[in-house]
Amino acid sequence: MRSLFSIASLIVSETLISFHEINALCHADMAEVNSVIRQRLQSDVALVNQLGHYIIDSGGKRFRPLLVLLSARAHGYQGQLHFTLAAIIEFIHTATLLHDDVVDESSLRRGKETANELFGNAASVLVGDFLYSRAFEMMVDVNSMKVMDILAHTTNVIAEGEVMQLMNVHDADTSEQRYIDVIHCKTAKLFEAATRLGAVLSEGDAQQERAMARYGKHLGTAFQLIDDVLDYTSSSDDMGKNVGDDLAEGKPTLPLIYAMNKGSAAQSQLIRTAIEQGGYDYIEQVQAIIHATGALDYTASVAQKEANLALDALDELQESDYKQALVSLAHLSVDRNN
Repeated sequence: MRSLFSIASLIVSETLISFHEINALCHADMAEVNSVIRQRLQSDVALVNQLGHYIIDSGGKRFRPLLVLLSARAHGYQGQLHFTLAAIIEFIHTATLLHDDVVDESSLRRGKETANELFGNAASVLVGDFLYSRAFEMMVDVNSMKVMDILAHTTNVIAEGEVMQLMNVHDADTSEQRYIDVIHCKTAKLFEAATRLGAVLSEGDAQQERAMARYGKHLGTAFQLIDDVLDYTSSSDDMGKNVGDDLAEGKPTLPLIYAMNKGSAAQSQLIRTAIEQGGYDYIEQVQAIIHATGALDYTASVAQKEANLALDALDELQESDYKQALVSLAHLSVDRNN
């Protein structure tokens, strides 16, 4: 187990690879996944095809399906089912995006208009339902009760996370632990399923499964926490969404929670008001308080701890290019601008 991240960084720094190189490593596999996605996205209903292709083709990194591929290959899997599972993970993720944007009344994602902005809320919700149900059809094709159990549980936990987040909106008394619980359910759970499934496909033992589940959970948590930092430090062009969207939606993310706890009475009250009222009126003032209280550094440090835990989970995995890609992703999750 690594006790100090600085030591781990020195060990792997010379062998870290870029996201571009990771994509190149999985290029052939991802081409197969994209083929499965396009085949299974087809519907006799024209609007389903139109809206589904719009969101699937809107520039996402395919980060979650990539985790399925890397985990399977890192465990020596040589079959074909990881293509289907990666596509299932992408369909579930896309369905959550469609539903999220309706709930959040978002107008911009990945630098483009959201589906609900173009097609309306009703169409977005219903096509999201189509993607969920198509994903479950594909799970049946895999013919594994264990895979069904993992993915059914995952979608249920994600839905719970969505409701938990909704309960926290405009609630300035949300604690750090309550917020981390939301991340674990809403975001990290799908990362966890993606990496665990790679071990399941390879018929790894229970210890390997647990290790890969831990890797995905901590990676997903780190990833979301850095998203929280970027919401106050990046540009709309880099993020593909409006700066300050979380605050405008009344979401008490970790930088806000920390700044309220560490700021002066006046600073805390201003953030409380901003969360409770929502909108963009307080963005500049809140950004100044967040910087002054060190909230972004604190959030980044929590994300780094999560990335360290993800790295620890890979200790027993045999060395390979695919393991190195997983190691690199843990570093990249906290060292990015979008």
